[in-house]
Amino acid sequence: MKTTDFDYHLPETSIGQTPAEPRDSSRLLVLHRDSGEVEHRFFRDVGSLLRPGDLLVLNQTRVIPARIFARKDTGGKVELLLLRRRDDLTWEALVGGKGLRVGKLVHVEDGPTAQIVEILEGSERLIKFSEPIEPYFCAGWECAAAPYIHEKLSDPERYQTVFSKEPGSAAAPTAGLHFTPQLLDALKAAGVKVAYVTLHVGLDTFAPVNEDDPAEHKIHSEWSLSQATADAINQTKRNGGRVIAVGTTSVRTLESAGQSSSSDAQTANSEYQIESFVGATTLFILPGYQFKVVDAMITNFHLPKSTLLMLVSAFAGRERSSETYNLAIQDGYRFYSFGDAMFIE
Repeated sequence: MKTTDFDYHLPETSIGQTPAEPRDSSRLLVLHRDSGEVEHRFFRDVGSLLRPGDLLVLNQTRVIPARIFARKDTGGKVELLLLRRRDDLTWEALVGGKGLRVGKLVHVEDGPTAQIVEILEGSERLIKFSEPIEPYFCAGWECAAAPYIHEKLSDPERYQTVFSKEPGSAAAPTAGLHFTPQLLDALKAAGVKVAYVTLHVGLDTFAPVNEDDPAEHKIHSEWSLSQATADAINQTKRNGGRVIAVGTTSVRTLESAGQSSSSDAQTANSEYQIESFVGATTLFILPGYQFKVVDAMITNFHLPKSTLLMLVSAFAGRERSSETYNLAIQDGYRFYSFGDAMFIE
């Protein structure tokens, strides 16, 4: 298996630049893994694919206004793109500006000072604020939309899911962007259960895998799965329902829980036991991985050679995923963050 096995050509015109309005008017490609059959629907019809007793698992992370601006003592401008929080004061960040060596102080506009404490890879730095930065997050700062999005959003909330709650992501869990409050209410009324996990999305989500052997690539994220969600998963499995992950971030969180839980989780559904957890995951899902928790997934169309496409290929099969992506391109589906969705069962 090589990274080039997950490459494909996408015309620039296939990249969704603006979100669909209303949210659930985006298209939905349905892939049946067993038969290979493909259906073409709209996202608002997703309820016809779900059954009473199914559990829909949503990532409730909220995108932080991660692009902030600062100045050096000399007055020179600095751009900070917050990637990942280490502790209350310390963040990993991409920095734009010259002379940002260890010990250098910068002053956030209308906010605290920040010191460069460590040089990471390339333009990444470990920075320490003089006080927690979260209270200074405001509408004047910007969410860091994906690098292939060139249109400026008039409403920053359009880059948040309607169920976002826990701040910490540099990018949106994009599969969740298709849901409206009305659609979620209709699904619940039809007997579909809903549970939540948290996995914060970093900008490395958009980065292609550069290693020839994808198994050499490393990814890590902070995630949490509450006891209430663990109980909902266990009950769903015992009752014969399906666990349906919304987004690859939810897939990673659920499968990380499956990896970390006791051996009881590997037994028959009548004894199914996933446990709550908060911590870091380095789980990288490649073809050949045996899924322990997820029965179906809702996801967007992902970048070539990305870890997300590799995860989808692990779930649906590499060749079948490649064929489906080519079909989606030919049929005019919109790709990436503001694109259309897939339902894979």
